[in-house]
Amino acid sequence: MSDYVIILGIETSCDETAAAVLRRGPGGTIEILAEKVHSQIDEHAPYGGVVPEIAARAHADITDRVIAATLEDSGLSLAEVDGIAATSGPGLIGGVMVGMMTGKALAMAAGKPFIPINHLEGHALSPRLGETCPFPYLLLLVSGGHCQFLEVTGLGSSRRLGSTIDDAAGEAFDKLAKTLGIGFPGGPAVERLAMQGDPARFELPRPLLNRPNLDFSFAGLKTAAARVVENESLDDQGRADLCASFQRAVTDCLSGKTKRALEDFKGRHDGAIRFVVAGGVAANKTIRAALEMVAEDAGAMLIAPPLRHCTDNAAMIALAGAERLATGLVDETGLAFAARPRWPLDETSAQADPAYGGGKKGAKA
Repeated sequence: MSDYVIILGIETSCDETAAAVLRRGPGGTIEILAEKVHSQIDEHAPYGGVVPEIAARAHADITDRVIAATLEDSGLSLAEVDGIAATSGPGLIGGVMVGMMTGKALAMAAGKPFIPINHLEGHALSPRLGETCPFPYLLLLVSGGHCQFLEVTGLGSSRRLGSTIDDAAGEAFDKLAKTLGIGFPGGPAVERLAMQGDPARFELPRPLLNRPNLDFSFAGLKTAAARVVENESLDDQGRADLCASFQRAVTDCLSGKTKRALEDFKGRHDGAIRFVVAGGVAANKTIRAALEMVAEDAGAMLIAPPLRHCTDNAAMIALAGAERLATGLVDETGLAFAARPRWPLDETSAQADPAYGGGKKGAKA
């Protein structure tokens, strides 16, 4: 293996069909040679949310073309990449299967190693796409499907510190947007409307904020907002005020728990304290600004991926694959890997203490 590792990454875990070609150089330098993301917003917008069957069919229709176009943009052929990495869980199983099986087929045809990637590990490493981010660091992973604190001590080594016990923050944003009928995807729609609203108009709960642990809960907040919609005849300004009040409540929950998490993390680590925020909700400017203030007050350095890499993308999957291949952390039986709809980063904590239930397919969170 040379000092350079070139990886083709594939991401199809939800409603984004994405591919990227990434080169990892000496010392861990990263260069994205090409990347493409095909959105399915138009397909899902009439339903106000992602429909798994529609997502899987859309991935099947376009994944090969997205990959071909990405390789063409990179100026490389499949024979010139060193390995192929694909999201193999967690996510909507139909979409995961499309990307994973496509990656396996390409790997077999080209005689390259196939590297199954945990989608969450992609998010966990995504800040390294933009700047240096050595281990260890405290990670807040906040997206449509996940909301948790993790202590990341190395590649493939994470410990869960806290998690949502019901809904994720991004899911709560999406449900509010659907209830108000303001468009899909919900998070950006709520954020846009909140800019015009009064965040003090509606009193909404901050679930678990005063509990001493690092767990989250957003189901009660989502229900409280839905009751406002049911009980009041909201005009345009009322909808904006509700979005602003809701966004402030989520921001308070995330920033309050982050303050506690940083205090705990600082008590166990010496030297520079790095706080990483990743996932789609990290693109929310109000939430991001609040977390920056919390980090500054705690004497920590906040590191977040570029905005385009907060949401699902293949560059983070290619990065995870490159890191694993470069360090030898690759399972030789990659082609035999089975897709996992549930795949916690911290398997030990998830099995011993599932955040919200286990089952035949493994712990949910």
